[in-house]
Amino acid sequence: MSNMELLASGMKLLVCGMGVVYVFLVVMIVSINLMSVLLRPWADKFEPKPAAPAGPAAGKSEAELAAAAVAAVALHRGR
Repeated sequence: MSNMELLASGMKLLVCGMGVVYVFLVVMIVSINLMSVLLRPWADKFEPKPAAPAGPAAGKSEAELAAAAVAAVALHRGR
């Protein structure tokens, strides 16, 4: 077997291997999208909607927030 024949068979193997990987990825993407479409009606049963998150400043007044910010800056500068 000459070097050119070995190189040609290596290139055939390379193309076949990359083709198999490409086809697998396309099939995987299509199947994921298909499952997404098929399972969308039951999404609420499996994954309930999260409650609205409360902000970090829930129930705090402006003065309390300003005092906390001043204390944090003073603590940081004291280090």
